[in-house]
Amino acid sequence: MDQAEGLRNIIKKQEIEPKQQTARVITVTSGKGGVGKTSVSVNLAICLARQGKRVVVLDADFGLANIEIMLGIRPKYNLADLMFRGKSIQDTITYGPEGIGFISGGSGINEMANLTREQVFHLIQKMNELDRMADVIIVDTGAGIGDSVLEFVAASTEVLLVATPEPTSITDAYALLKSLNRSSSYKPGKTVVKMIANQVRNDGEADELFEKIGIVVNKFLNIDIEYLGAIPYDHNMQKAVMRQEPLSMTTPNSAAARSVKRIADILENKEIEEERGYGIMQFFSRVIRMKFNH
Repeated sequence: MDQAEGLRNIIKKQEIEPKQQTARVITVTSGKGGVGKTSVSVNLAICLARQGKRVVVLDADFGLANIEIMLGIRPKYNLADLMFRGKSIQDTITYGPEGIGFISGGSGINEMANLTREQVFHLIQKMNELDRMADVIIVDTGAGIGDSVLEFVAASTEVLLVATPEPTSITDAYALLKSLNRSSSYKPGKTVVKMIANQVRNDGEADELFEKIGIVVNKFLNIDIEYLGAIPYDHNMQKAVMRQEPLSMTTPNSAAARSVKRIADILENKEIEEERGYGIMQFFSRVIRMKFNH
């Protein structure tokens, strides 16, 4: 038995049953940078926390500390410390406004394919622990269509795709979904993509944006895509980013902040309607398996 086969067996043995209590994993992604993906992740986390949820954000844009920069908080440890240096889940979670936690990714995920049996066992046990500590885990991926982004998206049951009316954003969002559709790890029917129209001028522009992406996706790709909501262009968002304070904290009554709250409310209602996903432990197990298959 080779190392990869041995690690796959560990993963299979350690995966929990779906019926057990697990966190809801929401992956937030985009086809390109600069569309406000991380702002959406952070402000959505704050709105969900205000609903009484225990929320943790995983910064999966490795090498770029977007979440910590946006919050103005420097974490002491990151995911790589959990995986390779014996730190606990509690050590790696840093807490911010409204009690939301976040985990800085470091370069941890990129090194998953080289994990030893002991490290895989350790990581999966820690993810099981995180499942019990959080109600919602938001995975903020990198932008673009790199392997690490596609692995996270393909491992997810619930994906929020952030796009703007910019032609490059529309083109790149479709390119991301096209790459996902071609990925051997993608399982049609297991992943639902929900689009957020960001930085729009009005509802008409938001509807047009979804129509441009949705029609092409439905025609050429085997992917389920829904329209989740719109966030208007708001100069308060840029000011909040510059101040390293989330918009939902600085100006909660601004147009964009109210829109994010509406999206959080929709997600809350959808959780009641839909079956909860696999949880973060099985999510990471699927990501590791994808890396073994490369």
